[in-house]
Amino acid sequence: MLDFDTISQATFMEEPFKHFAVTNTLSPAALADVRKDFPAITNPGIFPLSTLDCRGRFLDLVNDIRSSTLQAIMEEKYGVDLSDKPLMITVRGQAQKKDGRIHTDSTTKFVTCLLYLNEPWDEGGGRLRLLRRGDDISDYFAEIPPHGGTLVSFLRSDNSWHGHEPYQGQRRYIMFNWMTSKAALEADLRRHRFSAKIKKLNPFA
Repeated sequence: MLDFDTISQATFMEEPFKHFAVTNTLSPAALADVRKDFPAITNPGIFPLSTLDCRGRFLDLVNDIRSSTLQAIMEEKYGVDLSDKPLMITVRGQAQKKDGRIHTDSTTKFVTCLLYLNEPWDEGGGRLRLLRRGDDISDYFAEIPPHGGTLVSFLRSDNSWHGHEPYQGQRRYIMFNWMTSKAALEADLRRHRFSAKIKKLNPFA
């Protein structure tokens, strides 16, 4: 389902941190199919695949993300070996106003990717900003609307600052991360599973 050639040909940027963003990684038909089969998520938060009902074309997309083809593209772009970096896949369906606070991602994440699955994004908030600094959401060098089929990726570093202005409502994406170790993967998945249980009890925790 993923257009691997489009991802492979995306312009890669070295500064202020290693990253790239590319649109149209899914055809309109593929995006419509994925949105139709997107898991039912009514609460905010990030959910591991194990907590969701993944089926149909959504599951086909997940399998593309897991593929050796995509891993090879990422290895070539970043000039790294991901063979010993386990892959973690999580999903978001809803955003709340406190989401989007500036951060760099945890040190357990090696490469981060966000694949958006929304309709064309006309909202003011919720647009991902790649930032020059960690204390000013307005000091950005790139602002990326989360249109369906847009993929954003970066190599996690101490200055890989990113965030977005507040937005509440449906905001769909798959996040996938190559983690620094199997132990890091298992720890993060435990944390996300626990959080998912809490969200079912208190959606705005």
